Amino acid sequence: MPATAAAAAMTVLAIVAQDHVALRATPATTSSSHAQLWQGELVEVRARHLGQLQVYDHRLERAGYIRDTQAYLVPADSREAPQMLSVLRFLRDTPGAEALGIAYASAYLKAVTPAEQTPEVYDALGAMAERLARGTKAAAGQAQAQAAHMDVATQYGVKFLSYTASGGAGDVVQLCYDGAAFRQVLAFDGRGDGPAASAEQRTRAVLALTRPECIDPALSPDARKAADQGNADLLDRIDTAAAGQLEESLRNRLHLRRAAVWASVAFDRSRFAQDAQPAAQRAVDELAATDRALLREGEWGDYADAAIRVGVVHWGAQAAAPATARLQIQLQPGEPGQTCVRLIDRFLKTSTALAEHCTYGIVWPASARAMPEGRALALNVEPIDGWGELWVWHQETDGWKLDVVAPESNGPGLGYVEWAGWSPAARGKVLVVREAKADGRIKRRFEVLRTDTLVAEKSARDPGQLAAFGLWADAGWKQASVSLR
Repeated sequence: MPATAAAAAMTVLAIVAQDHVALRATPATTSSSHAQLWQGELVEVRARHLGQLQVYDHRLERAGYIRDTQAYLVPADSREAPQMLSVLRFLRDTPGAEALGIAYASAYLKAVTPAEQTPEVYDALGAMAERLARGTKAAAGQAQAQAAHMDVATQYGVKFLSYTASGGAGDVVQLCYDGAAFRQVLAFDGRGDGPAASAEQRTRAVLALTRPECIDPALSPDARKAADQGNADLLDRIDTAAAGQLEESLRNRLHLRRAAVWASVAFDRSRFAQDAQPAAQRAVDELAATDRALLREGEWGDYADAAIRVGVVHWGAQAAAPATARLQIQLQPGEPGQTCVRLIDRFLKTSTALAEHCTYGIVWPASARAMPEGRALALNVEPIDGWGELWVWHQETDGWKLDVVAPESNGPGLGYVEWAGWSPAARGKVLVVREAKADGRIKRRFEVLRTDTLVAEKSARDPGQLAAFGLWADAGWKQASVSLR
């Protein structure tokens, strides 16, 4: 084939560099627009005319003209790969330029040979795709651009997964990046001829691949248990030596993610009647290893989420207290998957239970705390992963009653409520702390409740503002609770 014919046969591609680019029917700027192009869009260039590019958009199946300053021509070979990599490094951390950055990453990977590929490009590609997925909750005025950028990203093979979870405020849709680029980063393990991913790159990859909110809520208990354990194993691929190379902020994020994941593992193991103590203790230890003084502004939300998850399961790390109180609980199996809790009075010479209640949730027996006078008992139960409720049995004139105190009325979601002490009054008071995530915000309240009605008589954000907490808060609770962090 003659050189001129070969050149003509080559397809010239261009990346649209801006949003809201008008695709016009003619080169004239006054010509009507019949489509709108977005940054990162890949178009075929068929001709140039008076500062205009005649292009064809295969995704939209539209032809037209755009200004030549609104697009970058994609290099036909690897000679310009270094320049593309420089642009990609800039776009990687530029909010709002994710679609354009993904286009550059794709063009770079096509321009170089597999042997020339590095983990840096996949690290950048994954970071931009994940940020694009997180940005779907942007302001209403940006919703159109976000949707368009996601459409552009899918043009390059980027896949997003959506999950629907039921909550107290209705169904919530969670969008997640499928993590393909981050798995490629982990594939650069130094065993072959290619470069090995750095400790920072591998850590960012495992953090992206282990987001708790990106686990399908419709998974069966067996599948969820496997997924949580798989995430825990993936996080442990960053060993002590590698973690020591990380900057403190990234190391903190690793500790927080491990705390959250091991809390879920503790829930899973308890649900399958396995020993949950090591997993619960690991969750507590990872949270404690976090250096709060070095948390950055955007990391406090992750810290609060991990602390809540640990707050739900930290009872699993503790051994049950010796049976010295008058009121005690006995656990017995019920229907398949059920645990039945029997409330007994050890001072009575009978095996008859004062009350009994069965649940499919996880009962944390070490949390049982009885009122010294024998008129009430509190117990923590985790019905679903990350949501801990407080059961309170209290004696009334017509017998024993059980009431359930939830972390937050608009649930279930992420939260816990726990016993903090008994206040000896005429009817008795119970001190509790509630902490929950609602509408993206963390709410924490210290309360004094009546044991007969469980109505809050006093409430404050700080326990120091409540005299009852100063006088009657339990010393063991102060030592173990994450609410006083």
